[in-house]
Amino acid sequence: MARLKEAHRRSFLAAIPRGIETGRLDQRLAAFELTKLADALDPYADLDFDFLGLQTLYDRYLIHVRTDTVTNRKQRLESPQVFWMRVAMGLSLLENEKERRAIEFYQVYKSRRACSSTPTLFNSGTPHSQLSSCYLLYCGDSIEEITETWRRFSMLSKWAGGLGCSWTAVRGTGAPIHGTNGESNGVIPFLKVSNDIALAVNQGGKRPGALCSYLELWHMDIEDFIDLRKETGDDRRRTHNMNTAHWIPDLFMKRLKGIADGLLPKDTAWTLFRSNDTPDLTELHGRAFEDRYRHYEAMLEAGRLAGRKIRVLALWKKMMEALFETGHPWITFKDPCNVRNPQDHVGVIHNSNLCTEIILNTSTDEVAVCNLASINLAEHLTASGAIDHPRLRTTISTVMRMLDNVIDLNFYPVEAAATSNLRHRPVGLGVMGMQDALYIKRLPFDTGGAIAFNDEMIEAVAYYAYEASANLAVERGTYASFQGSKWARGMMPLDTLALLENERGMPIKVNRESRLDWDGLRGRIRKQGMRNSNCLAIAPTATISNILGTTPCIEPVYKHIHTKSNLSGDFIRTTDPLIRDLMSQDLWDDSLRAELKAHDGSIQAIERIPADLKRLYKTAFEIAPTWILQCAAVRQKWIDQAQRTNLWLAENDARTASFVYREAWERGLKTTYYLRTLNRSGIDSGHRDAPRVSPSATPSISDAEKTACSIEAMRSGGTCESCQ
Repeated sequence: MARLKEAHRRSFLAAIPRGIETGRLDQRLAAFELTKLADALDPYADLDFDFLGLQTLYDRYLIHVRTDTVTNRKQRLESPQVFWMRVAMGLSLLENEKERRAIEFYQVYKSRRACSSTPTLFNSGTPHSQLSSCYLLYCGDSIEEITETWRRFSMLSKWAGGLGCSWTAVRGTGAPIHGTNGESNGVIPFLKVSNDIALAVNQGGKRPGALCSYLELWHMDIEDFIDLRKETGDDRRRTHNMNTAHWIPDLFMKRLKGIADGLLPKDTAWTLFRSNDTPDLTELHGRAFEDRYRHYEAMLEAGRLAGRKIRVLALWKKMMEALFETGHPWITFKDPCNVRNPQDHVGVIHNSNLCTEIILNTSTDEVAVCNLASINLAEHLTASGAIDHPRLRTTISTVMRMLDNVIDLNFYPVEAAATSNLRHRPVGLGVMGMQDALYIKRLPFDTGGAIAFNDEMIEAVAYYAYEASANLAVERGTYASFQGSKWARGMMPLDTLALLENERGMPIKVNRESRLDWDGLRGRIRKQGMRNSNCLAIAPTATISNILGTTPCIEPVYKHIHTKSNLSGDFIRTTDPLIRDLMSQDLWDDSLRAELKAHDGSIQAIERIPADLKRLYKTAFEIAPTWILQCAAVRQKWIDQAQRTNLWLAENDARTASFVYREAWERGLKTTYYLRTLNRSGIDSGHRDAPRVSPSATPSISDAEKTACSIEAMRSGGTCESCQ
């Protein structure tokens, strides 16, 4: 045992100088007292990894040098524990007590309590510290603004950034171009070029570029936008490699609800406008938007404004059909994002990011940046299954410090990103291992107990994150735009639900229960300020969950046995808690294993498995979507940004999908991500560890989904790893 520790010590002391010498590591790492850090390494923490986690680290994360340029032979400079320490050192470069903070950060990593996002793990401590995950952009209507957006795409994609962009301001088809006395071809040709830029500037030659384009639902070209991902039609008006998402105002959803409730006629119309004729609509939300929108509708009726009408139900049907056929455009909601925005005093949220969890202001002058890390919830429960509040508080305090450090250490490919991030300093602390935590507590996902646990746990995460940011403000100062924010006005995310209800004129279907001293925290924040404009965002955690050996973010288990494919190969994955439970009852044998495979990873039809285990170990498609939404709703009430929320339907039923999306809106969700459906077909045509969206598809990840996020295109298993 002592020899193993000494071997790691010697390896670390050799790896850092070698990495600096070969240009793979930042020269500033030499300023650390390396012997002190070497003594803190714990090689026995490697025993906590499973095979997939270790293989993933080896293939994709450990720093290497090429020893033979002809054969491309590589030599790894790091072991897993040296890797964790190198990342921790990179995040401690600007700290006054570098060694103490590096060891503190390392302890969080090696104990699997939390993990930074993939870009941070890739680049921390290297000469090129691009540590951020995604960027949010806003494109204006002039050709100069459009080409500048393309330039930003190129630079951000080159340095491995996932992109989300609002195109609503670009005028619609047929709008006059006064400078040339011509007519616009609308937004679609510009989106086609954007798609091709993401393909051409393929993240430094490492992986395909990743872009999601957003358009508000009243834009003249919205029907063409819905068709962008279709395999049929004019290929010059298709973007097969770009993700798309709707940015939907509450007014449309209220008209849809009115029709569904029988309060409005079925032929109720929705009006489409050219955005150059209605430029203020992109900057308005809530009642102000509704009043102005109706004003423009009256102008159209009077013949004083261009536009056209479409039946609400016809447009909604087209949206649902496209979701089943192509998986796009995703459904996101403009007004909850803006009404509850802590930064409503300095801008407008025009869109989300690549994975729909980042909700930040954008403009032509500011590119929003998301810096991410996630807490492993399963590592923050006591032996009895209760939340370990002291441990959780300590972990979050440390991780918030790490995230704040990222902002100052980060390389910004475009000036507008640096301007935004240094001014507002937003971060996105998320979670993973929710399903594992529920297993520990013996709570089925589709129960009131699971909803209550989601509520209690995310409240605690939120409280400690906001508290940590306030404490950092005392030490380091408040972010520049703090004055006038909701934080400064004494408003926490929970308080903003009342604002949303008031703007909508209808109740939000979520309880307002709280357990912690929010009044005390409100007072402290008003007095101390906040270091970060935004603190929470639950992002996908595809690969870092694999590394830490836990379940992805807030997702239920997809199947209890399946094949996961990534760059390291194909791996058979099982639900370990289920296997342990079956073994404890002498049920796990070759016969049961064969039955589990025969039933496609589900235990519900296996007779000899007890009912209580069947109840606990339902898979995602065996859980009614209303339970997913209720859990998401109680989480969203605490979160200042948003969360990656997939919706799972066992049947390809458009009516059910329509209800689920309306329910998501009524419960106050800000965004949704993929609509996943499970077809009856058992033919495998792709990756086998994620369900497909298309009704003609199999339970595999579709070609349409492969480019949802940058490393999804690297076969990461159907979830966004550009973020995590």
